[in-house]
Amino acid sequence: MKTYICQICGDAYIGTEKPADCPFCGAPRNFIKEGKEINPIVAQKFEIGEISKKNLMATYDLEIRASTIYTCMAGKGKTYEIQKMFKRLAKIELEHAVIVTKLLNMPAPEIKTETCSEEDIENFQKTTELETHATDLYKQFAKEAGETNIRILFTALSQAEQGHIELMKNYLQ
Repeated sequence: MKTYICQICGDAYIGTEKPADCPFCGAPRNFIKEGKEINPIVAQKFEIGEISKKNLMATYDLEIRASTIYTCMAGKGKTYEIQKMFKRLAKIELEHAVIVTKLLNMPAPEIKTETCSEEDIENFQKTTELETHATDLYKQFAKEAGETNIRILFTALSQAEQGHIELMKNYLQ
């Protein structure tokens, strides 16, 4: 057994080999390293410029909304699989918001409520829209970031959100 730590969220995974994606924030495998080899972004102290602060706050708002919508969708899924898939997405999106709170020294996120459809197919489509928007936005934010760590963060978030789009494509087929 080894300890693997995500460069993005800083959470540890214990296993015989590193996971395909971070089970906590969804960052792809290349952002996960053996524990002794990593100093995660959330554990580092560095200056964050005004543009990145603005973009991180937009990220926070987007991720909180996504988490609450997915929580609603989890409660309305027609099968156990769909319920648990949306529950996992809600937790991943909340973890993205938590990352922002750590970087900006903010209080823990407040969870609100959102409405969603009673129909799985409409929720899959809505998820695809939300994730496409987030992917595009995070690519833009990565380009705008003046800080290497923030650029890495937005690159990882964009890739994680792209993975959610691929997941939804499986359900929409």
